[in-house]
Amino acid sequence: MRVWQDAWFATGIKPATSLLWRGVEAQHRVATMRLVDTLAEQAELERILEASKPPLPAAAVDLHHLLSTPFRYRSPHPSRFRRPGEPGLWYGAQELHTACAEVGYWRWRFLMDSAGLRDGELVTEHTFFQARVHGAAIDLTRSPWKASAASWTQPDDYSACQALAQAARGHAVQWIRYASVRRPPGLCGAVLAPPCLSLNGAAAGQTWVSKVTARQALMLHDDDRLTVAINT
Repeated sequence: MRVWQDAWFATGIKPATSLLWRGVEAQHRVATMRLVDTLAEQAELERILEASKPPLPAAAVDLHHLLSTPFRYRSPHPSRFRRPGEPGLWYGAQELHTACAEVGYWRWRFLMDSAGLRDGELVTEHTFFQARVHGAAIDLTRSPWKASAASWTQPDDYSACQALAQAARGHAVQWIRYASVRRPPGLCGAVLAPPCLSLNGAAAGQTWVSKVTARQALMLHDDDRLTVAINT
C-alpha cells in the first residue's frame, strides 16, 4: 500500500539524533536456572542456546546484545514496519512511559493470541534501557510525511508503514521517527540500520513489572505506575 510520493525522499530525509527507551523481558536467566542444578550447567545451557540462534547480520556483530538481538531474527509475526519474514529491526520510544505502553500492548497481544492464557493474566518482568540513535531519518510527524498521518497511525493495519519501510531501505534511510499509536502524543523510533545505534551509558536501566489481563496492562516500577488501557 503506497501512500507517499517518491519526491518526498528527496526532501524528507535528514540526519537526526534521539535517545530512545526500550524494554526487554528480564526472565530468561530465571527460566534456564530452573532447568539446572549448578552454575556450570547453567552456563553450558546458555552456551547451547546461544549456538542455536541465527547468526547476527554483519552490521550488528559489534553491538551490545541489547541492541543487536532484534536484528538477529526474521519473525513470522509482523510488526508496524516489518512484514513477516523480513529482516529484524529495533524499536524504541522517546519517552519512558511510551516505551512502557508499547511493551504493555504487545504483552496483551501475546495473551490474547494464546488460547490457553487469554482468560487469565500474564505477569512478566522487564528491563528498560536507553539507546542513542543517530543517522539519516524520516520523521512521519513532519512534512512531507505527515500528509499521510492517518495511514501511519492505523491501530491494526500496518501495510502502509511496512511498504514505506521497504522503500526507505532502498533510499538508505537508517531510522524512522513516528507517532506512538499506543500512547499519543508519544514518539517512537524504528531503527533499520544497526550501526546508527549505541547504548546510552549515562542512563541507568530500570526494572518494571507488567501485569496484563484481557482489559488492560499495568506497569509498575517502585512508585512509578502506568495503566495501559486496551481499546478493542
